[in-house]
Amino acid sequence: MKLLLPLVSLTAVLTSQVIAFPPLDPTAIHALLKRGAEAKDCPLSHPGTHQQTKRQLTFDPVAQHVTTSGKYAWKAPNLAAGDKRGPCPGLNALANHGYLPHNGIAPMVDIIQAVSQVYGLALDLGGFLAAYGTVFEGDALSLTPGYSIGGPASTGLGGILSGLGITRTPSGLSGSHNNYEGDTSATRGDLYVVGNNDLLQIDFFQQYYDALLENTPASQQYSALFNFRQSRFNYSIETNPYFFFPQFAGALVTPAGYIFPPALMSNKSAKYPEGYLDKETFKSFFAVTGERGNFKYQPGYERIPDNWYKRAIGHEFTTVDFILGVLEFGLRDPRLLSVGGNTGTPNSFTGIDVTALTKGVFNGATLAQGSNLQCFIFQLIQAEAPSVLTGLYEDLTTALQPLVDSIQGSLKGLNCPQLVGLDRSQYEKFPGWKKSPSGL
Repeated sequence: MKLLLPLVSLTAVLTSQVIAFPPLDPTAIHALLKRGAEAKDCPLSHPGTHQQTKRQLTFDPVAQHVTTSGKYAWKAPNLAAGDKRGPCPGLNALANHGYLPHNGIAPMVDIIQAVSQVYGLALDLGGFLAAYGTVFEGDALSLTPGYSIGGPASTGLGGILSGLGITRTPSGLSGSHNNYEGDTSATRGDLYVVGNNDLLQIDFFQQYYDALLENTPASQQYSALFNFRQSRFNYSIETNPYFFFPQFAGALVTPAGYIFPPALMSNKSAKYPEGYLDKETFKSFFAVTGERGNFKYQPGYERIPDNWYKRAIGHEFTTVDFILGVLEFGLRDPRLLSVGGNTGTPNSFTGIDVTALTKGVFNGATLAQGSNLQCFIFQLIQAEAPSVLTGLYEDLTTALQPLVDSIQGSLKGLNCPQLVGLDRSQYEKFPGWKKSPSGL
């Protein structure tokens, strides 16, 4: 399958803009997001060179080592005093090590820098996710735009959530159900079943733990997670009458919980230059201690292991890598690329006709072809954001600009079919959507 997706190489961009990241005014932030999304110099931009690039991958213990001492030494969060930790273990670990503010309320630019510096997440993907989180769950009009990686935070904290031009307290990632966080998570429970979307569920963690192949390269570890991924999807269908699987939070973001641990949390070495996620490292990143059958979870205590090495420089994890991961499982079980949910009772999963939803612009049968999935998801967000965010910002156009910049850069040159809106009446049959009708 040939995927014509825009890619970004951070080899040049990171040197001047991400590793150092001088303070940026809003204009500079917009320019940075556009530049990252539009860059075309990654060797993976030509699918035929993908395997060649992987064969040439080398391990550099100096450049790839991630510091966990000194100012980056692990420090427990003070949750009782208001430190924020949420559903993303990778962001929680960054805050615990000081790569993000320890209180868990982070500027968008710091998030882009930290996920690149520590995990090797490319600027196109990291920039888009940070912009999306800021606009939908944070404060995009602040002099220092950003968001809480956990629950709602009072405005005016350190200038990140200034409260100027925003009409209510930002929800943070913990309040992002069906916008950012979604059902059928790898390690978290469905919100309307367990009552929260922050806390790791030990039984799901153990299933993930058991599914991880030992002494196996990270890409093969991910491929072997398919049965676990499918079982978690089936479990939501079987147990959650409010199960809802929207386009962005479901089909695109939920897979991150399965893709990111092998891709970003695996430890790189000379033996495994693309990474190997051993089970002790997996436990550390998910705040779990103990042995199988007797695991203990301490919320908010996610930790980067000592002697841990990130992805190789020049081999950052891009949008195309992520889309390939989504498609790998989606092609094996097309429901994982669907839009739909249960209709009020368990085992009542019903899909939405993508043609009807997009008013004839896209066809569900061809979403996995070419760049259609990326065109569909990104255009969906841009088309729906104004209605979803109505009433949140006094100046919605300005608030949306970082997200629009990132999306337009990502879609540049793809010749996407033009989506102008959705028939949202297609959602009405799903009570899970009605509980959070802003869901994407």
